[in-house]
Amino acid sequence: MSALLAAPAAKLAIGAAVNLAGGIADALSAQNGKAKKTADDFEAVFLENFTQTMMSSNGTEGPLGENGTGGDVWRSMLSQEYARQLQRAGGVGLSDQIMRDLIQVQAAAGKSAGAGNV
Repeated sequence: MSALLAAPAAKLAIGAAVNLAGGIADALSAQNGKAKKTADDFEAVFLENFTQTMMSSNGTEGPLGENGTGGDVWRSMLSQEYARQLQRAGGVGLSDQIMRDLIQVQAAAGKSAGAGNV
């Protein structure tokens, strides 16, 4: 190959490699984004159950009175909001571990699916 053709061919090959790497990175980023959202949602549910248990052991008296329907609804809504705020503030570290585990499970599933196609 002449020197005149080598430079444009190399430039074309590098451009194709960059496009391919960018596409793979976008796919991984979307997959990691879904895993992060799932992990965050799971942590929020865990924190909600935790705060509901904590509030139910606090007694029946609340700003809406004794053990009525209004008090139960208020406690439920308050525990949901506490859980959301705790999760937004960084949670308890459960989300990060769940996300790592989800990504490992997805990678293992991808490898086993790829091995099955061979």
